[in-house]
Amino acid sequence: MKNDQQQNTDDLTHKLPEAENPYQLSKLKLTKVEKWAAGVPAVMAAVSDLIEDKTVLRGGKALFKMNQMGGFDCSSCAWPDPDDDRSPLGEYCENGAKALAEEATTKKVTAAFFKENSVYSLSQLDDYQIGKMGRLTEPMYLPVGGTHYQPISWNDAFAKIASHLNALESPNEAAFYTSGRTSNEASFLYQLFAKEFGTNNMPDCSNMCHETSGTALKTTIGIGKGTVTLEDFYDTDLIIIIGQNPGTNAPRMLSALEKGKKNGAKIIAVNPLPEAGLMGFHNPQAIKGIIGSGGKLTDLFLPIKINGDMALLKAIELLLIEMEKKNPGQVFDHEFIKDKTTGFENFQKQFENLNLDHLAFLSGVSKDLIIEAAEMIAFKKRIIICWGMGLTQQPNGVDMIREIVNILLIKGSIGKPGAGVCPVRGHSNVQGNRTMMIDEKPTNEQLDRLQAYFGFNPPRDHGYDVVGTIKAIHEEKVKVMFCMGGNFLSAAPDTTYTAEAFRKLKLLVCVSTKLNRGHLIHGKESLILPTLSRSDMDIVNNEIQIISTENSMGVVQSSKGVLQPISDQFLNETQIVCRMAIATLGEKSVINWPLYHDSYDAVRDAIENCIPGFENYNVRVREKGGFYLPNAPRDGQFKAKESANRASFTLTEIPDNELEADEYMMATTRTHDQFNTTIYGMDDRYRGIKNERRVIFMNQKDIDKAGFKAGDKVDLFNYNDGIERIAPLFLIVSYQIPERNTVTYFPETNVLVSVNNVVKESNMPASKYVKIKVKKHDPAIYEKIKRM
Repeated sequence: MKNDQQQNTDDLTHKLPEAENPYQLSKLKLTKVEKWAAGVPAVMAAVSDLIEDKTVLRGGKALFKMNQMGGFDCSSCAWPDPDDDRSPLGEYCENGAKALAEEATTKKVTAAFFKENSVYSLSQLDDYQIGKMGRLTEPMYLPVGGTHYQPISWNDAFAKIASHLNALESPNEAAFYTSGRTSNEASFLYQLFAKEFGTNNMPDCSNMCHETSGTALKTTIGIGKGTVTLEDFYDTDLIIIIGQNPGTNAPRMLSALEKGKKNGAKIIAVNPLPEAGLMGFHNPQAIKGIIGSGGKLTDLFLPIKINGDMALLKAIELLLIEMEKKNPGQVFDHEFIKDKTTGFENFQKQFENLNLDHLAFLSGVSKDLIIEAAEMIAFKKRIIICWGMGLTQQPNGVDMIREIVNILLIKGSIGKPGAGVCPVRGHSNVQGNRTMMIDEKPTNEQLDRLQAYFGFNPPRDHGYDVVGTIKAIHEEKVKVMFCMGGNFLSAAPDTTYTAEAFRKLKLLVCVSTKLNRGHLIHGKESLILPTLSRSDMDIVNNEIQIISTENSMGVVQSSKGVLQPISDQFLNETQIVCRMAIATLGEKSVINWPLYHDSYDAVRDAIENCIPGFENYNVRVREKGGFYLPNAPRDGQFKAKESANRASFTLTEIPDNELEADEYMMATTRTHDQFNTTIYGMDDRYRGIKNERRVIFMNQKDIDKAGFKAGDKVDLFNYNDGIERIAPLFLIVSYQIPERNTVTYFPETNVLVSVNNVVKESNMPASKYVKIKVKKHDPAIYEKIKRM
């Protein structure tokens, strides 16, 4: 007979796991808003994480191999390493060190841990607490109706996956998600398995970050990647950073900006918030950066309204047209326009009906600042424009990137040294994944090459992207979901809707290094498969293996882990894919999966035969610094659709961003103590936030007008699609931000982002464009949420 306490505990374990962070506040402390990034505080923060994860010696030793020749590639951002001159002190940033600390930890999440902790009880923790549990060490299984994960052998896990996949009525009832952490080798085999299985349902993290960039660039310049190299930043005239915060999202970019500044470049920054990493930089690898005043980065800051970017870009173009009329041939590159582009006349004609004052009003930037920006651009040819998710996650993000291309085309600033486009990718190998054909929309040319080499006919119909997958799961069209890394749930929009969908899955499989909330919102059955981290030694046939990745600028290089794995039950990702393929496809397969299971070199030989640009792959990837992939626009060759070796000017529209009287525009962002959905700590040092994440940044005028005070508790609401979405219990923080604009952290406010609020053409979640209402916190709101 169970006592009352035991009965209550059992009841709790059968409750529905929480899909979101607990609705509770810590003790918010406001500190100074910083005007520069990095420096000694960054070094101290990196060291403190190693101490916290009890891996000072183990992790500290590995840090000196991170991003070094012959070392391992950082698992966080995709900013490129220098081709030759790499810092002996450490070629990594603060967040890279934090990522390594969590990989190098010796804390373990074992079968005993899961026996003691139910799925529901774990869901009551916040994302920071969940992520700090340690490394997953053995395969775990959650049965139908189960409350606790339990150990399972690798053989039984693959048999379970095969059973579910082979029971589907159609291969298209399965979806295979990929995180950007996955290597080229694993990514190639993963998409190969999905295609031989019979589906192109391959949602990936590109669908949530830079799908917009690829969509815009392919149709304008003929390639879905950036066109610049790291060396271009060192020798350019002007760098424009728009919708991107390098100090937090790609801190090593600051060194490149500093070097460009020293060589004479000017920098224009366009952003709703005056981020520390845009304004100044204290280089922790230089004496001046440690004991001196550091260096100023931005020469001109344009405080744009959320989604005012299109109006700003067109205002600049209008001014450039006027300057060209006054200075014929000095502002525009007419030879380039004539020889390399199409559509210029129609592009220029649209400005006959545009007014500078109106465009300035729509942008939120003063006319004087816009004129200053145009003057900085007008007589320069070597121009680099960088952007991040501040653009790509806007509803008209594809058009805004096309407008960026328009500016560079009139200047002739693509395909020459020190000039071009630079989408700053957020995850280590997200670009490599796409090169390896992790794509729900593969081209016929790609599929033809696979068919010719392997001898099977891959599916030709396009599959589901991230948003399409969520909807398909909800409609029970997708019944099995396999996640190769990442935290799909917390990265996805519309958290409540996505969680409801996941609970309908017959099987959810997650390949992971650490526990995250995505393991707790499970299917009817769920598996967690532990794998090696990027920094772990990957030993196959008693030899330490190399993998390869592709950075933001198209460099493919090797990566070789240095840490002794803390569990003997890890499988590398290629082996996981191969064993899944062998178990699922059996004798039906025409692919030699056992060969690829045991040899990365064999995988690279297959890549060489199937993907252009990888000639002599096994030799070149072992060369110092790796090799560059072909990039036609970088060489002045354009293959945009409907043009013969010409880049395309595009006609775009200015959006209507009208708000109701009680509405605000919200953009989600990350803290400095965070990488994507991984929470390293509870502070946002640069923005002056300590010990809290449930905050909403608002302009003081808006706070006063609404009758609030800084520090007030509020609830946030979104009403897209006629559905009330609620994010309760946030604290107001007064901040330097345009009026009627607000900023919050994700994933806490992903619940407010409708699954239907997407970027046109790229179908990405438009998380930087969410209309919300802010109301005084009502404690009764929790009961309302429970009933939703």
